[in-house]
Amino acid sequence: MTTDVFPRRETLRNVDVAISAVAGPDEYDRRTPHVIDTGDIDVYLGLDDATVAELEMIVGFDDDLAAEATRRSNRLRGLFTQVHPHLERVLGPRVQHPAVLKLLSQFGSPAQIRKAGRRRLIALIRPKAPRMAERLIDEVFTALDEQTTSSPARMPPR
Repeated sequence: MTTDVFPRRETLRNVDVAISAVAGPDEYDRRTPHVIDTGDIDVYLGLDDATVAELEMIVGFDDDLAAEATRRSNRLRGLFTQVHPHLERVLGPRVQHPAVLKLLSQFGSPAQIRKAGRRRLIALIRPKAPRMAERLIDEVFTALDEQTTSSPARMPPR
């Protein structure tokens, strides 16, 4: 006999079924569930107030996590724009990709990325991005070559 590790999973399935039934199959496919006017969906499902409150808390927690991830991503992109705008154009849209995160955690500055070299960088990110590793590193080095000015505070010592 197996026990359900997530007892609320069945309730969430029932919510999906009820939303689909209220909205109709065509509308449910085209519109996201938070846009559909569900009215008294808890009445259709027979949910008590505690269950509704718990589901609202879970959804609110997910919204908080999404907002935090967006805030951190925007902060990182803003810092990249200040330091190296060309590199931000390459890595910015992919800043949450595991390969880009690995690259940035290992080599934190454009100078360190350049010093590491193409072969080492490709070997570093290939496990996280097997199909785009070479293309990404080529784009990174093209962006590094496009930067023509540097701040005196960030210039490497001679």
